[in-house]
Amino acid sequence: MAALVDGDQTAYAALVTRHADRFLSVATRLMGNQVNAEDMVQEAFIKLLTSADKFNAEAGRFTTWFYRVVSNRCLDELRRKRPAALPEGYDKEDEKAQTDASLLERDKKNAIKGALDRLPERQKLAITLCYYQELSNKEAAEVMDINIKALESLLTRGRQSMKSQLATQKSELL
Repeated sequence: MAALVDGDQTAYAALVTRHADRFLSVATRLMGNQVNAEDMVQEAFIKLLTSADKFNAEAGRFTTWFYRVVSNRCLDELRRKRPAALPEGYDKEDEKAQTDASLLERDKKNAIKGALDRLPERQKLAITLCYYQELSNKEAAEVMDINIKALESLLTRGRQSMKSQLATQKSELL
């Protein structure tokens, strides 16, 4: 980041190459589809290029700071209330034969994803950062700019909400 602030374009390319997949993963979970997530990450990286001087190395790590940039960009976009895009590949015929086990596994994942998608934004972000991105509670709290107790409260409420949403499907999910 110091090199980028000094105008080194190769440092920018190195940051994008090294971290793009990580941030694309969190954006995909928040946005619900790959195409919109790619747009959000691209916009966040463009913002990084034009606003690199806003990064304060003494305040924390680059990844923590940039998680916040990406997640805020995604949440801003979600608040704009656009019509939902069709999922990727919706019109493609599935070429492989799926077994009952893989269909059940897909149904489980879809049920969990649906429950996650119905959570309030901050609970969804907390669960995504801690369980899908595997950040520690401290790191996730820094990304969300909240204290650890607030993060733990969001996680608890999110898990309880998901549990109650999935309670009717409990036998199918086990």
